[in-house]
Amino acid sequence: MDKIKGIIVLVFVVFLFLGCTSGGGNVVDQNSNADLNANGKIDSNGNGYSNLDNFRKVKEGDTVKVHYKGTLQDGTKFDSSFDRNEPIEFVVGAGQMIKGFDNAVVGMEAGETKTVTLPPEEAYGLPDPKRVITFDKNSVPDFNDLVVGAKVYASNGMPGLIVQKNDSNVLVDFNHELAGKTLIFEILIVSIE
Repeated sequence: MDKIKGIIVLVFVVFLFLGCTSGGGNVVDQNSNADLNANGKIDSNGNGYSNLDNFRKVKEGDTVKVHYKGTLQDGTKFDSSFDRNEPIEFVVGAGQMIKGFDNAVVGMEAGETKTVTLPPEEAYGLPDPKRVITFDKNSVPDFNDLVVGAKVYASNGMPGLIVQKNDSNVLVDFNHELAGKTLIFEILIVSIE
């Protein structure tokens, strides 16, 4: 009798095992695999899902929302969306961000955090001597009120920093204030659209 019970249990286990591995356990049927695969709804095992957004990785052309903290190599923080409690939104690869930041988010998933170190060439570039311009005192309104270290704006709105002043002229650096600096960013992907 025990032998018969053992055979029945064994047959039941084999039946159960074959039923689970025969493909009938997929969420979608084979006829819909082509449609779902084209829409990114089939994983590499042929399993269908109603929503793969949780597994989606950032690619060029995606609109992403990210939080970030930017620091210099000495640890000085120069900017943080975390402090403002408002993520930034941009289209990946559209040139809205510095090159290294844009490239860093590619391949990340929503909720993922990454820290990247960007040399100047991938951030704000190297200082350009052509962007350091001398202005004659007669061409600058309120020349006498200008002081070294003050921020000024060109007629096109470009910000500059007064780096030198004498009785006859003023030297203004229009390079980005982070030009020539290595930047470290902590990046958190908030969402991918």
